[in-house]
Amino acid sequence: MPSNKSVSDAPITQFINCRILRDHCLQREDLWVRDGKILDPEKLFFDEHGYADKQHHRPGFIDVQINGGYGIDFSQACDDVGSGVSLVAKKILEHGVTSFCPTLVTSPPHVYHKVLPQVKVHDGGAHGAGVLGFHLEGPFISLEKKGAHPEQFLRTFSSGGFRDLMETYGGLDSVAMVTLAPELDGSQSVIRDLCQKGITVSLGHSVANMSQAEEAVQHGASFITHLFNAMLPVPAGRTVYYGMIADGIHTNPAALRIAHRAHPRVGLVLVTDAITAMGLPPGRHTLGQLVIEIQGLHAYVAGCSVEEALEAASLHPAQLLGLSHRKGNLDFGSDADLVLLDDTLNVKATFISGEEVWRK
Repeated sequence: MPSNKSVSDAPITQFINCRILRDHCLQREDLWVRDGKILDPEKLFFDEHGYADKQHHRPGFIDVQINGGYGIDFSQACDDVGSGVSLVAKKILEHGVTSFCPTLVTSPPHVYHKVLPQVKVHDGGAHGAGVLGFHLEGPFISLEKKGAHPEQFLRTFSSGGFRDLMETYGGLDSVAMVTLAPELDGSQSVIRDLCQKGITVSLGHSVANMSQAEEAVQHGASFITHLFNAMLPVPAGRTVYYGMIADGIHTNPAALRIAHRAHPRVGLVLVTDAITAMGLPPGRHTLGQLVIEIQGLHAYVAGCSVEEALEAASLHPAQLLGLSHRKGNLDFGSDADLVLLDDTLNVKATFISGEEVWRK
């Protein structure tokens, strides 16, 4: 559609007859996109043109914890990690995911040194969902709450805190989040240093007491990995987000309901924690240094509104990573990362920067 050339020469796309998620509720209005951003139509005068259909537009989903999928394991030290991340990024478009954090579970140092330099933060598009940076889950976690993390590769901050972390990871250039246990000696200074570098710190796989958890939050920690599962007490005070795998297995459905009802508007971040087996039939698959067997798929939906569930998969993870000024919502000026759903929340199409990148 032609636009006012004094403002921009870029074409404008109008999605009409939409129900869009904005300001915590579904609103019926048109949606305008230009230059990959959500546009305020009141500021311009246009001819009518666009997608004429009953559509339900939501902000694109953001997953901060994906370990792999479709036969790809991000925690494997190989020479083509980038191509594996690209494959998963392309495949998850059909699930409405427009950006994500590739996640590495506890691994020996050589894995981090091999994998991390191969993948850079980049925007999404027709090639796949955008990469927001790695989520490093471990190896600085509690032995008692290690879960599926291999015990022999767990580490402590034994020789200087942040120096231990850098020796293990090798670098932090493409890292968005680190999950660690705040009761480890030296962890509090590490949390502070990571936050000062703009890296989100999550508390998880921990046996910390309330005092240790609250101290970590005071130093900048803002997320809890696996709430009610391999986790520590919930600290009070400033807003702390918490990730939950809503499959009825990792988290008891009753616990999920409790968490949602306690903080229905802020806090809950839905994660898939997807592994190599995503998109593949049941069988034996890898998770980092372990071999696991998948016997079935399960899903569970908490008793919450559609709006609240959708924001837990879009707005909240964007807020957690400090990206809500441009992602996770349909506010004017935000990135036009959209997912088109039908009445039963099945994904019909995915858009990144206003461009259709997948359609069923």
